[in-house]
Amino acid sequence: MTFLILLVLVVGAVYAYRNRVSLLAKILGQPESRIERRINGPKR
Repeated sequence: MTFLILLVLVVGAVYAYRNRVSLLAKILGQPESRIERRINGPKR
């Protein structure tokens, strides 16, 4: 049972990472292009 919960968490994390731009756009209510620029913007 613990293995199943762990598997669901890992799959959910991978899905969230792959779709992080669209998910953040929905959560924050901002355009995807703006979030894309923030994530891939200039590195400090």
